[in-house]
Amino acid sequence: MPTNGQPVPAAEMTAALISSQFVFPDGATQTFTADGRTTYVENGRPADGEWSVIGDGSFASFWPPTYRATYAISWIVEDGAPVGISFTDAQSGARFDGRYQESSSAR
Repeated sequence: MPTNGQPVPAAEMTAALISSQFVFPDGATQTFTADGRTTYVENGRPADGEWSVIGDGSFASFWPPTYRATYAISWIVEDGAPVGISFTDAQSGARFDGRYQESSSAR
């Protein structure tokens, strides 16, 4: 069982990302699919991108036409259960906490 703040191992990233829609503090949502696609919805406006796991265990995202970012991702754990993932931008250090949607089986 993961602990709060523990990095998500590369071998577990896909399952951790596709298991549920994520909800961010500002109300934006994001879904990931096993084929490397992602949709981020902010204020009702969807944006489609791509994601992948880099060999070293980092998470990479691409938002056409040119935006690319790499993140370290770690578990958000409460009461012994994973409730989301924290995404920390490798370049800026900005952190984004996405929580699994409540009805998820990921919890």
